[in-house]
Amino acid sequence: MDFQELVSRFGLALGIGLLFGLERGWRMRGEPPGGRTAGIRTFAISGILGGVVGATAQAVNGVGAGIVLGLGLAAFSAGLAVFCLEENRAQKDFSATTWVAATLTFALGAYALVGDMLAAAALAVAASLILALREPLHGWVEKLTWPELRSALVLLAMTFIALPIVPDTPIGPFGGVNPREVWLIAIVLAGASFVGYVAVKYFGASHGVLLAGAAGGLASSTAVTIANAQRAASHEGSPRILAAGVAMASAVMFLRACAIVLALNVSLLELVAPPLLAAAAAAVVSALIAAYWRRSDEPNPQTFKFRNPFAFWTVVGFALFLGAVIVVGRLVGEWLGGVGAIIGAAVVGLVDVDAIMVSLAGLSPQPLDTQDASIAVLSAVAANTLSKIAIGGIIGRGRFALEIVAMALACLTVGALALWMTLAILHR
Repeated sequence: MDFQELVSRFGLALGIGLLFGLERGWRMRGEPPGGRTAGIRTFAISGILGGVVGATAQAVNGVGAGIVLGLGLAAFSAGLAVFCLEENRAQKDFSATTWVAATLTFALGAYALVGDMLAAAALAVAASLILALREPLHGWVEKLTWPELRSALVLLAMTFIALPIVPDTPIGPFGGVNPREVWLIAIVLAGASFVGYVAVKYFGASHGVLLAGAAGGLASSTAVTIANAQRAASHEGSPRILAAGVAMASAVMFLRACAIVLALNVSLLELVAPPLLAAAAAAVVSALIAAYWRRSDEPNPQTFKFRNPFAFWTVVGFALFLGAVIVVGRLVGEWLGGVGAIIGAAVVGLVDVDAIMVSLAGLSPQPLDTQDASIAVLSAVAANTLSKIAIGGIIGRGRFALEIVAMALACLTVGALALWMTLAILHR
């Protein structure tokens, strides 16, 4: 390590100490001199001390490096623990935050000398942010209910524990079903429902459902539709507001489809963009009308509350069903050849638009010509829009279903007119 790099690494160790010290010093700024264990100066020196121990370990190298680092950290932590204990006794408090923060400062200072500088800086910023958000985090935990905590833990377990061990190899005949794809669908369904719950809780019914719909639409508008339909059926929210969330998710889906085509095969954009943009505009208008235009005989949407972020077994059941639909779409596409590309796209599009669009973008101009590929893309999007009518009628029922029918027909009608006008102009 040359002198310039050594100075840079020591500068980072000092910066880490100052960052932690600034937060700790500000929080305890009301304490008299000598009334606290560590302030900005102590934390800054702790960062440098960690850097010195790290540099010493690097100079020793081999097994000795580990011994130097271990003994240095143990000695620092033990000495600091004595002062923190006396501080807690004097203040009649019970907290280990200062001790943990100072120990982490020392450790990151050492890592800045022996490890990745960017990682050390990122961890310091993240830890300082957690320290600074003490009041909001404590307030959030106090308001947290058991169903919210349980659902959050289940969703995290589904994503970070179960997903890595779920097989990624298709099972069954005709290409089979990929268990990981099905599990990803389950995660998206649960995630869309959870985001909707949180958004409504913190932003209110109208704003929350629209925000959740837009966010969920980035991943899967179908998932948003299923989640909102279940809530409409359980009378957990205004059917009009919940349908507005589906409309907003659909608008994002149309725009997302345009972005995929633009990124993968711009030649399809000429036919695909006008109907998709027109449909997106119709969906946004439908969402705004459903969310903010309320009849006098309708109850105040703010009186509705979501009872549960999501039901695990319901999510898994829908994921299995949607996975089966994807497999059927693939089979149809393989059996019917060229025409099957359009029919298969429509079948798969009932559930997932992105995957089939990526596949179709790679098939143009060969073996599919530009117009056939464009029509296949639009058929997938149209089928996905029609599937929302089925979901609304089967799961949501009642007023929710009627609102979804109105939104979907408006999008399909406007999109079809835009496609007709585009074809007429191009073939003039």
